[in-house]
Amino acid sequence: MIGLISATAAGAAARDRLAAAWPDRTRVYDGPVGDAVRRAFAECEQLVCFLATGAVVRLVAPLLGDKASDPGVVCVDEGGRFAVSLVGGHGGGANELAHEVGELLGAQPVVTTATDAVGVPGLDTLGLPVEGAVAAVSRALLDGESVTLHNESGWPLPALPVSSEGAYGVRVTDRLVELSGQEVVLRPPTLVVGVGASKGAPAEEVLELIEGSLREAGLSPRSVAALATVDAKAGEPGIVAAAERLGVPLVTHPAEELAAVEVPNPSDAPLTAVGTPSVAEAAALLGGGELLVPKRKSAASPAMATCAVVRRPVRGRLAVVGLGPGARDLLTPRAKAELQRASVLVGLDQYVDQIRDLLRPGTRVLESGLGAEEERARTAVEEARKGQAVALIGSGDAGVYAMASPALAEASDDIDVIGVPGVTAALAAAAILGAPLGHDHVSISLSDLHTPWEVIERRVRAAAEADIVVTFYNPRSRGRDWQLPKALAILAEHRQPATPVGVVRNASRPDESVRLTTLEALAPATVDMMTVVTVGNTATRDIAGRMVTPRGYRWQTSEEGSK
Repeated sequence: MIGLISATAAGAAARDRLAAAWPDRTRVYDGPVGDAVRRAFAECEQLVCFLATGAVVRLVAPLLGDKASDPGVVCVDEGGRFAVSLVGGHGGGANELAHEVGELLGAQPVVTTATDAVGVPGLDTLGLPVEGAVAAVSRALLDGESVTLHNESGWPLPALPVSSEGAYGVRVTDRLVELSGQEVVLRPPTLVVGVGASKGAPAEEVLELIEGSLREAGLSPRSVAALATVDAKAGEPGIVAAAERLGVPLVTHPAEELAAVEVPNPSDAPLTAVGTPSVAEAAALLGGGELLVPKRKSAASPAMATCAVVRRPVRGRLAVVGLGPGARDLLTPRAKAELQRASVLVGLDQYVDQIRDLLRPGTRVLESGLGAEEERARTAVEEARKGQAVALIGSGDAGVYAMASPALAEASDDIDVIGVPGVTAALAAAAILGAPLGHDHVSISLSDLHTPWEVIERRVRAAAEADIVVTFYNPRSRGRDWQLPKALAILAEHRQPATPVGVVRNASRPDESVRLTTLEALAPATVDMMTVVTVGNTATRDIAGRMVTPRGYRWQTSEEGSK
């Protein structure tokens, strides 16, 4: 919950805008400001104070305890010009909140955290538990000192400015290790603990067994991703409580699935009780991995709990990112986040140039020219299979005439694939033209490099006969100058010569050009590969210089009929 505190009418107005926009995330604290801040600080995960920074500093200073548990605090000035991340930039999420508040209120976010300022990811923002000399190693990264990375688990990390040798170190491991005063360890969620328990097994017995097994195997409990058991034990209080205390989810599986898992230590007892010869080992091994701790029983007499520990294989990460039509403000926040999440970027050289400034220092860039789409797809998948966090970029939406399909054709289920949608050229052009896609529409590429012309022609004819608005991609190039006239002729067999046609070149870019013409008047020679051509249906109209395809609402039809 985000606590909102204000002292003036102007602050209250901005506060109320935030409360209205985030009704489920915010709580307004009224009354004397000092009391309001103290109550919100104790009750909320974050605070937005519509007060001067000096006043907030004095109010929260006596309340500060630990940066890992203190709420994040953002200050918004009286004029609503700035949203300042004051306390808890990383741990309390104040940096991200400052950006959110700024976007909503039209204020400039002010973030002074050093790592954010220079584009280096904070070690405590990587989504992994972190231990050791975080401040010292972070300072070394910022100062450009040599920091080594020992990624023992192969976990896919964002780009970090690290070297092969150095006095400081970052280690990624699920093992218990002794750290010097110049090292940080990141704990990846690689361990799954399978658990079995008799009815009524105490939570303390289950938890003691798990923690003792991990400790003796030299494994960190902070790398446990989940507890796993059989469906019949989904509500067993001791298992449920153990998962809650470890702060991990409890995953359950049907007995028949567990019975199909080959285990080293099957037993008749669980087979009789729940229908599978193994619970702990089978639940941990389901999904694959290395059995690090075979089935162990708790020390109580009689033993009421069993556990086993498996290290799951680490999976690489491939994000297929759509960059939009070219304008920076049409690049989505999710796309920006994925670009900064990657350690390897793969893309067409001209697209890489568009977003190079957004990449983290240390990002490895693999770029190539036109015509190497399949090679880029293979490269991206290969890098992900090495355990890298990869971003494969394409213009518009990466799934529309772009890199998603060749990449997914190469990828198997051994890597994680994340699709990041983008604004397509058709949508960008339509927004410029007016509302040409107000009813059913289709996009067709006129390039016969990958699709035989006979197939393209059949699709154009089908769209013409169905009276569907058509957006043509790749309409004309120097080597392909006859396809667009042919496609327009097919449409003309079913539509009037005055049918509106929108022609948009370089939609959303600085040299954007747009014109509204007709099916009869369109000159194909004025069109090139950077152009999107949108042909209306029989209902599309030119209204005040805008291309509009009516949705077909009954009230519109009745109004037109009464005129």
